[in-house]
Amino acid sequence: MFLGIDCGTQGTKALLLDAATGTVLGEGSASHELISGPNGRREQATEQWIEAFEKATATALAQAGVKGAAVLGIGVSGQQHGLVTLGAEGRVLRPAKLWCDTESTAENQRLLDWLGGEAGSLRRLGVAIAPGYTLSKLLWMKEQHPALFERIAHVLLPHDYLNYWLTGRCCSEYGDASGTGYFDVRKRRWDVELLRHIDPSGHLEAALPELIEAHQPVGYLRPDLARQLGLNPNALVASGGGDNMMGAIGTGNIAPGAITMSLGTSGTLYGYCAEPRINSQPSVATFCSSSGGWLPLICTMNLTNANGAIRELLQLDLDRFNALVAQAPVGAEGVTMLPFLNGERVPALPQASASLHGLTSENLTRANLCRAVLEGVTFGLRYGLDLLRDCGIHSERIRLIGGGAKNPLWRQIIADVMDAPVICTTHGEAAALGAAIQAAWCHARQDDPQASLEDICERCVSLDEETAVRPDTRAVAAYEQVYRRYRGLVNGLHGQLG
Repeated sequence: MFLGIDCGTQGTKALLLDAATGTVLGEGSASHELISGPNGRREQATEQWIEAFEKATATALAQAGVKGAAVLGIGVSGQQHGLVTLGAEGRVLRPAKLWCDTESTAENQRLLDWLGGEAGSLRRLGVAIAPGYTLSKLLWMKEQHPALFERIAHVLLPHDYLNYWLTGRCCSEYGDASGTGYFDVRKRRWDVELLRHIDPSGHLEAALPELIEAHQPVGYLRPDLARQLGLNPNALVASGGGDNMMGAIGTGNIAPGAITMSLGTSGTLYGYCAEPRINSQPSVATFCSSSGGWLPLICTMNLTNANGAIRELLQLDLDRFNALVAQAPVGAEGVTMLPFLNGERVPALPQASASLHGLTSENLTRANLCRAVLEGVTFGLRYGLDLLRDCGIHSERIRLIGGGAKNPLWRQIIADVMDAPVICTTHGEAAALGAAIQAAWCHARQDDPQASLEDICERCVSLDEETAVRPDTRAVAAYEQVYRRYRGLVNGLHGQLG
């Protein structure tokens, strides 16, 4: 048995996998709280991650009806781009800044200017640094909290921090490291000269974790923690990775020909490449995968959070929200929402705010507002899919994961907007499943260095044909017109915000 952990923005999920049969034996979850500020601050207390890890794991074990002593390995998936800083004694210095934090947007722009703009960043790193990446958070911390900055002994990503808590070892894996902004995705190494630009003393360079391959273990569970959690003290802790990289493994997206779409707080789209196919379009991040290749990826900052905001405003539960969406026609009678509540990465509008367009006394209805927000966030994903298609990334069917994938109405809207068939994986918690699969792979390679990740994925990943949806021809044609309206509004924002 292998334990997969997914530490996300809203909470932590745990999944217990029998890797021999591909059976998920038990699952558990526990929530996190967000620290928000009007200046774009989005942070979390790392203590919550640990508490949620313990609760979710206990629930998964109880549901499976098994003892933790049977767990052979642990894999951790974590939200990307976050900044966790530790002092010399190993204690967290301040709350973790998250992927959706845009407080360091100005610092990111200064760093981007120093790199020679997006083109210079792509040439140097293989990615164009964006607000939310870890790099600008470090510069922000240096300028806003100089005393704490001087105490930094370790710079970690969220999943790296949990691995440190589990094993006592500071290290990082190529996939998650790709999203820091100080990692060269072609050569798979830290860009220490870039960190010296922020801190010429070499202080930050010394705080970097050791880089390891995706199939390499971090180490073994600390004996005291094994007793505390009721787990096997000989459990191997795998390298783990970012939630998108683990989601790729958990959807079997480890070879060319698949596209995964994640419908969570944020929206992501990614496909596999065997080579670092760096694209001139800066919104496409060609991260390393956690399966030995590369994972061209786009990310939208607003998805279920925007849907939730409208539901809360109108005081609707999910069923009533969906019923209202179904009442409104394609295009919401001319109402268009640009749902950029957190700014936006794709389209690249970090300083944008959300807005409603096309309102009249006739079309201002609850149904149209609900339809407009769901269409608006879906158009952001379509914008990203167009970018991936331009990069040569294609698939016969888009594999859907995340909480939003459970909604059959939304699945149909996605199929129509994308003009592509969609299908859900059997296990919706793809990042936790991918982490457990990676742990099984890492464990298998201890005895057999040629052990195949593909074989484990074939046993453990399946598609749920009952969720398969094909695009409706008439809706596809109608949505093309509505999408053009959305693109026109986005282009106008680009002009206003520069």
